[in-house]
Amino acid sequence: MPEHPPHEDAPTAGVGYVDVGFARLDVDRARRTGDPEVVFGQGKTPEQIVGALTTLHASHPERAILATRLDGEARDAIRLALPDADVDDVSRTAVLGPLPTPSGRVLVVAAGTSDAPVAAEAMITARVHGTSAERVDDVGVAGLHRLLAVRDRLDDADALIVVAGMEGALPSVVGGLTGVPLVAVPTSIGYGTGAGGLAALLAMLNSCAPGIAVVNVDNGYGAGVHAARIARRARPRDAV
Repeated sequence: MPEHPPHEDAPTAGVGYVDVGFARLDVDRARRTGDPEVVFGQGKTPEQIVGALTTLHASHPERAILATRLDGEARDAIRLALPDADVDDVSRTAVLGPLPTPSGRVLVVAAGTSDAPVAAEAMITARVHGTSAERVDDVGVAGLHRLLAVRDRLDDADALIVVAGMEGALPSVVGGLTGVPLVAVPTSIGYGTGAGGLAALLAMLNSCAPGIAVVNVDNGYGAGVHAARIARRARPRDAV
């Protein structure tokens, strides 16, 4: 029997969370930060993930609830138990509830096709957190003409998420081409000396291009939240 038995009712005034036994779900986060709690699926059972999504959606039915890092078993369980959820196999995410009206624009720039899971997680996260988001894939530094061909799209965004593995050079290049706020995401893609993304992480942290924020290895979720918060507060495009 858990030390704190689950509460079946809504949280009492002033508490701000729902105790479901295996977790205390923060249903007050949207009021504090503008963004509802997200379910981190790694290490949780499919039943726990479904239960958390269901409870959070009941607390915030007016907007989307996101679950990340879902393995195949968890995704199958969500599809079965919550057929209205939008489950994505590439990003390993699930979204339950309506997306908010978007404000601002985020562009996710990925170096290679192998970076797609992290790039997709970042894009979906940005949308759940209130901004429009699109992706540009496979524009890594091994063929810079591919990046230069979409340069106008970089300047058209309110915030950029740049995803790269290997040596992690792409954010430095993009940061030298535009002054749009940029968050860099190192991925664990690469050969042995890439050390599971450490090489890319250190390269991004030591970038010569100024103004680059860096999140942890494979953290598309963190990058998506950061970029969405920038984009949501961007000045209207018709402002003087």
